[in-house]
Amino acid sequence: MSTVPDTRPPVTQVPLSDAALPPVDMSIPPWPGADETSGGVRLHVRRTPGPADAEATAVYVHGLGGSATNWTDLAGQLSGYVPGVAIDLPGFGRSEPPEGFDYSMPAHADVVARFVRGLGVGPVHLFGNSMGGAISVLLAARHPELVRTLTLISPAMPDLRPAFSRMSDPRLPLAFLPLVGPRVRQRLAKEHVDQRVLRLLRLCFAEPDRIPQSRKDEAAREAEEREAMAWANPALAGSTLGLFRTWLAPRSRSLWTLAPTIEVPTLVVWGTEDKLVTVRKAPRTARLLPRGRLLVLPRTGHVAQMERPGTVARAVLGMWEEVAAGRW
Repeated sequence: MSTVPDTRPPVTQVPLSDAALPPVDMSIPPWPGADETSGGVRLHVRRTPGPADAEATAVYVHGLGGSATNWTDLAGQLSGYVPGVAIDLPGFGRSEPPEGFDYSMPAHADVVARFVRGLGVGPVHLFGNSMGGAISVLLAARHPELVRTLTLISPAMPDLRPAFSRMSDPRLPLAFLPLVGPRVRQRLAKEHVDQRVLRLLRLCFAEPDRIPQSRKDEAAREAEEREAMAWANPALAGSTLGLFRTWLAPRSRSLWTLAPTIEVPTLVVWGTEDKLVTVRKAPRTARLLPRGRLLVLPRTGHVAQMERPGTVARAVLGMWEEVAAGRW
């Protein structure tokens, strides 16, 4: 049987910057947080200080079940170059959702766009992980004037063949399904918080044993805090369903169709050991983005910004340097 050769152009790799960065210190606590209103939207945000003369601000958007604390280490690495604003999406972290919020991906993207516009800092360096990556794709496609550069870390691009076989606990795929998911999550929630946190870390990290105890303790405290929030479970269930609906959207509204319309410089980062969003989608994602480049990290899972913050920071700075030099 003959095969048709792949004539698509190769994905250009991103250079890693030689810029000075502080040593990665995963023992630092999360950046201070507060509720802020911007563009008529009220969210809980964690701000990272940066140079007063920085040309732009970084905005960080977490994934499904995550929060602004997912960006602690990467934001710290980049704080010598840009100030940062890590947001808790509606219903996640400490952001109480507005009444009637529908948790669709367009609704989340609209909230982030309104918040960013209200900041009044010009186009931003936008970062998105997992579901936050899908939200960032929607935002960049619909509001290009708000985005200076885009960094997508394991973005949740449509995939109707997820690799559930790679998950260590067979119950986890069921927990994300619309009908049976709530019952499965209720059973999982009855387990001790340390067990739940360990399961989550094993799902998201390639090398969970290397996570410092301080980060595990933070995750446990955050899980216990969310248990007291009445909106936490509806937000998780609604956003899961909203993400699935985005995957099933007609071709005209698919993220795969929107990606080629994004003209801003884009860095795509993926871990080879990602159990949630397969690395098989990485080359296609980068190729479809007109100014996309790809960084694939070995021994890395779903949250490269948490597992390899130093390397991701150097890749981001490499992108910014290439853009400034007119080579991206």
